[in-house]
Amino acid sequence: MNRLSLKDLLHQWWQTQQTLVVARVTLTRGSTPREQGAFMLVGQHVQAGTVGGGALELACEEYARAMLVSGEQVCEQQVVLGGANVSQCCGGRVAVRLEVLTPPLCQDLERQLAVEHAGRPSLFLFGAGHVGRALARALAPLPLHLVWVDPRAHEFGPVPDGVDVRVTAGWENVLETAPQGAGVLVLTPSHTLDALIVEAALQQPGLVYVGLIGSLTKRLRFEKSLREVGVLPHQLEKLICPIGDRGVRDKRPEVIAALVAAEVVEKLLHPTLQAHGSTAQEDGPPLALQG
Repeated sequence: MNRLSLKDLLHQWWQTQQTLVVARVTLTRGSTPREQGAFMLVGQHVQAGTVGGGALELACEEYARAMLVSGEQVCEQQVVLGGANVSQCCGGRVAVRLEVLTPPLCQDLERQLAVEHAGRPSLFLFGAGHVGRALARALAPLPLHLVWVDPRAHEFGPVPDGVDVRVTAGWENVLETAPQGAGVLVLTPSHTLDALIVEAALQQPGLVYVGLIGSLTKRLRFEKSLREVGVLPHQLEKLICPIGDRGVRDKRPEVIAALVAAEVVEKLLHPTLQAHGSTAQEDGPPLALQG
């Protein structure tokens, strides 16, 4: 099975017009593996995207491929997760619309992806050392606009797809381009440069996350120096140092990167997330999806 990105497969479809089925989540109730609007594309030998994996996705794949054989154009299904025919115990309910891809539908899906991409927050990563490289690899798959900055071209190594690399010492000019809701990670080889970037980032309006690699001692020293140059207490509250501090004392770059990536998801992708229970209601008798 050839697996592509949704964007790539949609682009390919315009050129080849191969028959594809779109499986799109149109309704969710209770606990479900994906949100409303999530979709995947299924062909006889190609697939892109996901509606949540597990038994739900397998059933959608099987039905989509049956449609490719039968010529059926549209099908609406409702699935109980944990029901008799779907051994996936999320406990929720999902409605899925399956339909053969057409030019208008392809345009609609491309617009959906474009809107989602435009809404991604920006993260500015300053530093291409060992941890910077590990972070770039860990962050690249996330729904972010990742801008990676370092004056040392030789330090970047292989750059993950989708990462915006800036080989420049002009960090001020790059930081000034950070839009509202953006975040900053500072991991340069110089504590002096770290301090300059952090000072500017804390005083720049609109940033929601400013992370600095280092120890608690480094944070205390930076806080003292930053207060002396006029950084205000409410601005200092945005500073996170050490980054990725989850009680794990493991200094391997890849482990640090994994911990920081989790922090970025919390602080940048979901800055206003509040835990609350589900109040979803079941409505109407659902039909089990059949392959």
